[in-house]
Amino acid sequence: MKKPFYQLEQIQDIVRQFTPNWFTASMGTGVVALILPELPFAHSMMAQLGASLWHLNILWFMTFCILYGLRWLIYPTEAKQIFSHASMSLFLGAIPMALATIINGLFKFGIHLYGDWVIQLAQMLWYVDVLLAVAIAWIVPFCMFSRQEHQLHSMTAVWLLPIVACEVAATSGGLLLPHIAVGQQAVGILVGSYVLWGISVLPAFAILTILMLRLALHQLPSKELAISSWLALGPIATGALALLVLGAQAPQVLAAVNMQSLGVFFQQAGIVASMLLLAFAVWWLGIAVLTTLKQAKTDLPFNLGWWGLTFPLGGINPCSLEFGATDPRQFYPVYCLCFGGDIGDVMVVGGQ
Repeated sequence: MKKPFYQLEQIQDIVRQFTPNWFTASMGTGVVALILPELPFAHSMMAQLGASLWHLNILWFMTFCILYGLRWLIYPTEAKQIFSHASMSLFLGAIPMALATIINGLFKFGIHLYGDWVIQLAQMLWYVDVLLAVAIAWIVPFCMFSRQEHQLHSMTAVWLLPIVACEVAATSGGLLLPHIAVGQQAVGILVGSYVLWGISVLPAFAILTILMLRLALHQLPSKELAISSWLALGPIATGALALLVLGAQAPQVLAAVNMQSLGVFFQQAGIVASMLLLAFAVWWLGIAVLTTLKQAKTDLPFNLGWWGLTFPLGGINPCSLEFGATDPRQFYPVYCLCFGGDIGDVMVVGGQ
């Protein structure tokens, strides 16, 4: 067996050759840590395992940030070339998504382990995550349009990475809302999270449309990129999860500004929209499975892109669990709001 880093001529090449695709490992580890406590068996053991993975993920994320920061500090000219790289620049979106798994872990593990002070830390990190996600959602596509060369036959679902980070941040915003006081700040976070959802999901569907055209015209991606087909699940499932999480908080948050009826609509419409998105995710899941099976018939080489399996599945699993916990009676109020009915009846049936 060859030693680690055997291709590096000197130790500082670890910094010089470090690229942001390593943050996908943090994404995958973080989302697995968040899912484990939700499994319906061995809850105590799974919660402890999830907390351990979450701490490991924090260590990994900090290590990756230090290495990538040092690359920009020591080799700035080479680091800037990422904006001209047609594939590596897309992985910049993995940085805010990896950070989001740590923020979500503060709510799931941190409060229990370290106390309520982590809420303030989570809120500060959420603002950082939002700034990173929005900046990358603008800068990377603009670089694709202005300085990179792309062709339809070489396109993959990796195009989604710089876009999806905004809706992941929107989901984290929904998880933050129950832990802060209801008021103008909570309203701002709620509205901002819906804006983040729109920034992400709508461009993602445009990319998915082009991706379907690429698959129809140029067939499946190469074996090295076969696992990338799973990435299409990410924006669909995470978008559905964000609607459920934000909708659950909308009535009480908007009640602070006398707009509870709008909050009820957001909640009920989010349930219906998430059901449709989840169904779409199931279709893409089938395509991803068939793609992987076909390419695995001969040889499916392992590479860092295999982490692309974990985060999309980590999106569809909590979305399915969240949707499964939804009260079926909540489907009736959206019918009344759309087709007529007394808003008082809507709020009673909706459990508000």
